[in-house]
Amino acid sequence: MKHHLATGETRLSVRSRFVDSQRQQAPVPERTGASDSGHRDRVFLPLGYEPGYDYPLLVWLPGADAGRFDLGRTMARLSLRNYLAVQADPAGGAEGCFQVVERMVDRYSVHSRRIYLIGTGDGGTAAFRIACRQATAFAGVISVGGRFPLGEGLFGRLSDIRTLPMLLCCTTGSLADSAPMQHDIDRTLRLFHAAGGLFGLRVYPELAGARWRPAASRAVLHDVDRWIMDEVCRIPANEATAIV
Repeated sequence: MKHHLATGETRLSVRSRFVDSQRQQAPVPERTGASDSGHRDRVFLPLGYEPGYDYPLLVWLPGADAGRFDLGRTMARLSLRNYLAVQADPAGGAEGCFQVVERMVDRYSVHSRRIYLIGTGDGGTAAFRIACRQATAFAGVISVGGRFPLGEGLFGRLSDIRTLPMLLCCTTGSLADSAPMQHDIDRTLRLFHAAGGLFGLRVYPELAGARWRPAASRAVLHDVDRWIMDEVCRIPANEATAIV
């Protein structure tokens, strides 16, 4: 189901918003496209893509297993119609994310206030780090299997971070180095409770004890899709994602 969003912002305003924070129908759902500058991005276009409609944009940061991350398959399991998506390189940091977003804005119809950063594994940790440092640039941030980077002093812009919705999807039994253990989760929850931040937590005990591939889990992706659409549609507070 497509949710239409009203916006009066132009593509130029999207680009300007990211610069400030820093200082067509598709034949197949996923494709690699080259910008005028020669960069090639892995891009997902929703079925029935409409150039005149401003779509939420999901910026994916895959973790150490980036070579196994399949953007098209992941988005097909998450939603075929609701989002534009692009794969970024976590090693590029905030600058790399903003460059990817700018190229997407140049080529497609992006809703300037519906840009979500999603990372898997250590890419999720990087997503938290980038979003906390550039909180006004994103509508929300999600880590799928990557711990929140505690002890890095990321709450310098506390007033902005308090209004940035965040979600952590994890299992406490993963063997991955980037996966949060129970004490990491407890410390993160206490931190956000003290700061008054918007932090959602989804734990999947049924996936514990194995090298899970969260981006391939339908249960995880269903929760990610529902969480984003809750934020996009601004549903009533008593029905929205829990705030810790």
